[in-house]
Amino acid sequence: MSTLKQRLADYQTGFKQRAPAERQAMMEAATAQLRATGIEQTALSLGAALPALTLPDANGNPVVLMTLNSSGPLVIVFYRGGWCPYCNLELREWQRLLPSLRELGATLVAISPQTPDNSLSTLQKNELAFPVLSDSSLAAAQAFGIAFTLSHELVELYAQVGNDLPTLNGNGQWVLPVPATFVIDADGLVSYAHVEADYRQRAEPQDVLDRLQSASSAMN
Repeated sequence: MSTLKQRLADYQTGFKQRAPAERQAMMEAATAQLRATGIEQTALSLGAALPALTLPDANGNPVVLMTLNSSGPLVIVFYRGGWCPYCNLELREWQRLLPSLRELGATLVAISPQTPDNSLSTLQKNELAFPVLSDSSLAAAQAFGIAFTLSHELVELYAQVGNDLPTLNGNGQWVLPVPATFVIDADGLVSYAHVEADYRQRAEPQDVLDRLQSASSAMN
């Protein structure tokens, strides 16, 4: 089976064949500008404590992250939204590996700025069996240091293609998290962090699983 990296690359190839060159150039420039801000380096890093956060799930029920972490490692995946095809590919790969993740005693949760209703749509569309939490307040994205405001050019582009983020996210803001994956160990500390300014790139779920397996083996 192909890796997530390969499936993301395949989608990107198709996008390049479909999208106008001017649009592609603008998005490349926006990604470079975001990386230049240093957000990848200033995000929550190894050894940092899990922030105290409570977020609603897709049904509006409050979920305490520290409670999810109380029974073992917690894998937190920040994604942009169900409107993002790269995010959906990522979520489906995590779903495929969910049984293996649970065998290691780990818990998986995905977080986006979407409202609970839109999170529910993402959960159902991708047939996810793990919690999908809503961070409309951006409290989690800010606590993990991965929130950024879209440039004027991106705002215009997103609006043109129907991605009305202020409405989808219910907060009136053009703010997103950069895609990121964190593993919180049993002590409540970040043991793995993958923060990527390029929205087309994600942590490879199998790599995260391998790290958890190694950590579990080392403890036994």
